[in-house]
Amino acid sequence: MLKLASALNGYCIKASDGEIGTIADFLFDDRTWATRWLVVDTGKWLTTRKVLLHPSAIGKVDHERRELPVALTLAQVQGSPELSEHEPVSMQMERHLYDYYGWEPMGIGSTFHSNPIASKYSAPPIFMFAPRTESGIHPIDCDPHLRSLEAITGYHVIGDDGAIGKVENLLVDDAGWSVPYLVIDAGNWWSGKHVLISRHAVKEISWVDREIRADVSRHQVKASPPWGALGDVDPDYEKDLHNHYDWPGHR
Repeated sequence: MLKLASALNGYCIKASDGEIGTIADFLFDDRTWATRWLVVDTGKWLTTRKVLLHPSAIGKVDHERRELPVALTLAQVQGSPELSEHEPVSMQMERHLYDYYGWEPMGIGSTFHSNPIASKYSAPPIFMFAPRTESGIHPIDCDPHLRSLEAITGYHVIGDDGAIGKVENLLVDDAGWSVPYLVIDAGNWWSGKHVLISRHAVKEISWVDREIRADVSRHQVKASPPWGALGDVDPDYEKDLHNHYDWPGHR
């Protein structure tokens, strides 16, 4: 099921013996748009740290209760490698997490894991040669392709013939935890309209300018199948949308 990323924030993460915390963000690979980690706010339980959970540990989402079960215990989570709230996620930290839980890296082969997104949890490429952070981690140790869903909100989307709008949200597939679509507010030139842009249409992302270049035109956008900001995205709608833009097969 496709859900707005903002609507998933605050969902409770339930271990086998209690509550771990709530979803605060998603970290994904900017080349595949696959979620690599869920960022969990542990509230008063582990007050000085964030917890990263791998999608493979997550069971079926209960949207009615706003809960996600995970195949972990509270003791396992408490004993996991620590990531402070303001510390970037290094590739070494990711390896420690994979080793600790026995998780398999998703779709990244023998290395850590095509599209680039800036994250408050990782250093943008512009800082690749900057001094070490206060945590002692040099930005070059951070995976430049690990990005935050939260950070992309507000980015300007530029089409082939001008501005399309701003990123207002993203749609997340709660089965595979991929990000198939960006939700764009086109209100600056098409009052009150929201449109979906596939990840396949993204050509380039500038973290400095907070811009996304997309392989679409205003004419295409205006003629696209209509979608309400809270509307469902069923298989028939996806088929029409992908046929309209000539995007690859849906999801």
